[in-house]
Amino acid sequence: MKIRIAAHIHSNWSYDGSWTLPRIVKIFKWAGYNCILTAEHDQSFNNDRWWSYRKSCLENSTEDFLIVPGMEYSDPMNIVHVLVWGNLPFLGMKREIERLLQEVEEWKGVAVLAHPSRKHAWQQFKPQWRDYLLGVEKWNRKVDGVAPSPEAFRLINQNIGFIPFVGLDFHRINQLFPLSMEGQIQGRLCEEEVLIGLIEKKFHAKVAGVSITHFSRGVLCKFFKTIEYFRKNLRKIVKINNRKKNKDQD
Repeated sequence: MKIRIAAHIHSNWSYDGSWTLPRIVKIFKWAGYNCILTAEHDQSFNNDRWWSYRKSCLENSTEDFLIVPGMEYSDPMNIVHVLVWGNLPFLGMKREIERLLQEVEEWKGVAVLAHPSRKHAWQQFKPQWRDYLLGVEKWNRKVDGVAPSPEAFRLINQNIGFIPFVGLDFHRINQLFPLSMEGQIQGRLCEEEVLIGLIEKKFHAKVAGVSITHFSRGVLCKFFKTIEYFRKNLRKIVKINNRKKNKDQD
């Protein structure tokens, strides 16, 4: 069975999320996905709430649309973030990353390094993490915008075996973007089969159905980097104008 996954999704179970799980299911089904990998912030959780959340994800899943519950763990300095999926307990807030990764492996979970460009998290990467990580978010829509992260590209190239991951870091509608993890699973659509597919590296990062490798270099890479350059500068101009407008009104 071929499936299309949207990864790194936040709902109102996160402290900074606003969308309910039913609303998220509706919009992502409309956008052509049949599975989401959530990644709620660890600051919003304890173990009891985590198991309640897993139950809610199961209740809001259907035969043709699956919510795989996940957690976005952060280090004590809130610089390095790790996305974790699997049938495991809540592992705590502000964790030392290496020990966190070891525990994820002990529970047979899946771990992906999130948005390495955020706060220059890539500079904190340690070679000993390599054995515990499935891959790296090469393109995070919220942090990287409409072009992939060059820092993530270097990390992936330097660590053979890492798979490039794409995530929306979805909190609001403007972060909806055609990034997906696509591949085949055996049997019915369920959490176990999706996790097996990830571990066996059967899923591939795509942008609007095109492999992300085409966006790492060449014409497409330059095109999207140019768009992102102008998008960021336009955003800065809008913010400055809004500040001036608010100051004038005061």
